[in-house]
Amino acid sequence: MPATEPIITLARLNESHLESLTALYHEPAVARQTTQLPFPSTERWRKRLEPDNERMVQLVALHQGAVIGHISLEQFSRIRRSHAGSFGIGVALGWQGKGVGSKLLAAALDIADNWMNLHRVELTVYADNEAAIGLYRKFGFEREGLLRDYAVRDGQWVDVLSMARLRHRPEAD
Repeated sequence: MPATEPIITLARLNESHLESLTALYHEPAVARQTTQLPFPSTERWRKRLEPDNERMVQLVALHQGAVIGHISLEQFSRIRRSHAGSFGIGVALGWQGKGVGSKLLAAALDIADNWMNLHRVELTVYADNEAAIGLYRKFGFEREGLLRDYAVRDGQWVDVLSMARLRHRPEAD
């Protein structure tokens, strides 16, 4: 009998997800791919939930009630940058390479395109994170530049790539 695919659902981040979300970012392999400090507190995530900010959307990927992935998409608040936004994403180590990142990114880009009307979505990614770079390219992101010695990771200065996806307007007749 063939193995069934695990059921993964997406939901808007809420209070009930905070403990599981905190656990996700406590995973060393997940934390080291972000610019956040390791071992974030549940209270820190709770504070990110408090403001009612319609320019920010946070989604979680759930399997059997546990958070296995997270994405936050934020539209820039400055008037001259309001056509753009950026996102951050994390996927539990045991779920990487299994479509969770694709599912989260597809949902966030649907919101960016069809609800927030963003023309530009941008990100930074560690230059050695080939799996993430491949995911972003799959969704139309292109490299725009290399930022040298951008962050400290494992006690070393590391480079990041600046990438962006532009939603082009239909050609005029």
